[in-house]
Amino acid sequence: MTINCKGELIDLTDPKIMGILNITPNSFFDGGKYKTDTEFLKQTELMLEQGADFIDLGAYSSKSGADFVSQEQELARMIPIVELLVKEFPSIILSIDTFRAEVAKQSVQSGAAIINDISAGELDPDMLSVVGQLKVPYILMHMRGNPNTMQSMTDYKDITLEVIQYLSQRVALARENNIVDIILDPGFGFAKTTQQNYELMNKMELLEVFELPLLVGISRKTMIHKLLEITPEKALNGTTVLNTIALQKGANILRVHDVLEAVQTKKILKALSI
Repeated sequence: MTINCKGELIDLTDPKIMGILNITPNSFFDGGKYKTDTEFLKQTELMLEQGADFIDLGAYSSKSGADFVSQEQELARMIPIVELLVKEFPSIILSIDTFRAEVAKQSVQSGAAIINDISAGELDPDMLSVVGQLKVPYILMHMRGNPNTMQSMTDYKDITLEVIQYLSQRVALARENNIVDIILDPGFGFAKTTQQNYELMNKMELLEVFELPLLVGISRKTMIHKLLEITPEKALNGTTVLNTIALQKGANILRVHDVLEAVQTKKILKALSI
């Protein structure tokens, strides 16, 4: 199970760690923490040293109720950081967290390697065709509505079955648009209640029916800190527990704020499987 990143085949049968680098002022956990080029470089270097395989850049917060960001503003935030990181770390594999085709296009042209779309192409009708033309891996996530409406759209009869049905439809459309490398994200925290998130996690191995790589992003999310009645800042332990379960249930990529702890989790599970 491999993906092609800028001509390099990445084997995802050995799970990979994707470090989160938010370049937004309002992300739910680390928004506004990094403001200068020096701070972005320092955090990226730290995550790479800790063992991150990919760095995921986001310039538009997808938390529930987040402020609207224009395409021009998203590009103004994103492209300089992509260029900065590619220049400083030539071998870096950058993932771009965006639902806009133009942001995806310009980011790849600037050196990024993966597109991570929370809307699976539904928020921009040009996204799938553009990614197909760019010939880059595409992370396709389950969500209903958009970040401002998603939490009012949690009426499911069978959350796991409906996520599988949705992903099946979007995979078919991605294939029609000549997207070769597809990674599936069940979308924990997006248009799902806390209970639904845990039900989906409990049955996550059913997503292996696609025979496609699976990405799990549950780092410090509401499903953890709401259940435990703590803040996101205190949710690392809960994150590690769920990352462990996700790997046991077939996750190929963990998208995390805390790279070192995710790498350690992976190493321990690998030792147990020998």
